[in-house]
Amino acid sequence: MTLQKKRQPRAGQHSRRQAVRAQGRGDEESLGSVISSLAATVRVPLKMMAHKRLLLACGSRLVSQNGSFSTSAMAHKSYKLVVVGGGAGGCATAAKFSSKLGAGNVAVIEPADTHFYQPMWTLVGGGMKRLEESGRPMSQVLPKKADWIKQRVVTFDPHKNKVITQDGQEISYEFLVVALGIQLNYNQIKGLPDAFETPGVCSNYSPLYVTKTLESLKNFKEGNALFSFPNTPVKCAGAPQKIMYISDQYLRKHGKRDKANIQYFTSLPVIFGIKKYADALWEVVKERKITVNLRHNLIEVKPDSREAVFQNLENPDDLKTIKYEMLHVTPPMSSPDPLRQCAALTNETGYLNVNKHTLQHVTFPNVFGIGDCTSVPTSKTAAAVAGQFGVMQRNLRLAMGGTSPKHQYDGYTSCPLVTGYSKCILAEFDMDGNPLETFPINQAKERRTMFHLKKDMMPTMYWNGMLKTYVKSSCVYGEGASHGTCFPHHCW
Repeated sequence: MTLQKKRQPRAGQHSRRQAVRAQGRGDEESLGSVISSLAATVRVPLKMMAHKRLLLACGSRLVSQNGSFSTSAMAHKSYKLVVVGGGAGGCATAAKFSSKLGAGNVAVIEPADTHFYQPMWTLVGGGMKRLEESGRPMSQVLPKKADWIKQRVVTFDPHKNKVITQDGQEISYEFLVVALGIQLNYNQIKGLPDAFETPGVCSNYSPLYVTKTLESLKNFKEGNALFSFPNTPVKCAGAPQKIMYISDQYLRKHGKRDKANIQYFTSLPVIFGIKKYADALWEVVKERKITVNLRHNLIEVKPDSREAVFQNLENPDDLKTIKYEMLHVTPPMSSPDPLRQCAALTNETGYLNVNKHTLQHVTFPNVFGIGDCTSVPTSKTAAAVAGQFGVMQRNLRLAMGGTSPKHQYDGYTSCPLVTGYSKCILAEFDMDGNPLETFPINQAKERRTMFHLKKDMMPTMYWNGMLKTYVKSSCVYGEGASHGTCFPHHCW
């Protein structure tokens, strides 16, 4: 009997099932390796992949932004400032403080190879942008003077001013900024994430599934097109319905709309949390004959029979099973596991417990937070990060100098509600639900100008401004500054 040598997969190859499972369990390290292989499907530029190969070769080692790196993992390292998370808030914070404190004083702990501009994924799902346009190598967006520790934080120990990474490194800090973002929990819906391997099931919230949205629209024949909003806090609360409006226009453009029954299932009791914009959106869905089901939560996907099960949150025993031709899923979300497991840092819902105005931790004065992982009661968007950054960095500088924070975040956030291939409602508001608008016009009206602001201007401003801290919100200039003071505003 001759034993055949087991065929080994080529380096960098991953099955779609592996990718799906990594995403579903929130496994950042597995997902990071999967994302690094996406060039086969999204044609990531060669230069970008060269950076990825270098970073993958570095493994868990500390990577210097000047291109050099250590040859072994450090058991212990101390920094003036440690930033956990390489998203928008983390990159901007590291850029600001590494330029002030100098090399060797600031570290960013981030496991991912690629930094994504996630607001673009709505446009990717609708076929207006390509996935590769939304990502750049992490090495290009992190500041040169900051040390990049390419690892995942698994433990926070604020009593000892340190964090522990997955490979066992202890990183000590004088000051800590937590900018971890939010965790996607697809696996909390029965049947997911495996159902993403089947036709018609898609999600704009992950680089693994966003290209399936356009694929599902192209393959749509007739039947129900369902769009969900989960019973948890989410990032960009407008995104679940943005893609619905884009899908409506796509189906009209391709002569399929009369064969489609578009339905929106949201756990919320309203279509949108701010009445001014909600009133405008009710007019949009009425005009386009879209059915809105309030207080309904997606709890199961049955890909074999192509059915989705929704629970009536007003009557939990009432379950609706609906056939789908297309199902766009917005996953349940939560604070990232390592943060949620640290009771000393979090509130009862698992989010970083900060003062909603100063962004300083309520217990540990050397800890600050920014973005989706915080307990700040405002809509979780990139615009909110931009609004928070000016306040947070000024208060952090005061804390470093031994002074109490005094600058106040007003809760500004923004949601450009794209309603098709040429129009957008630019919603801007504060944490109390009051409109807080930039332009002297009615921003609740669908406008082409706002669409181009979202589609064409904001990505450039993000990459060349926000991440490098050149574009600042009006709150940077003082508590009394009006929100029309600086243009462009932070409506990402």
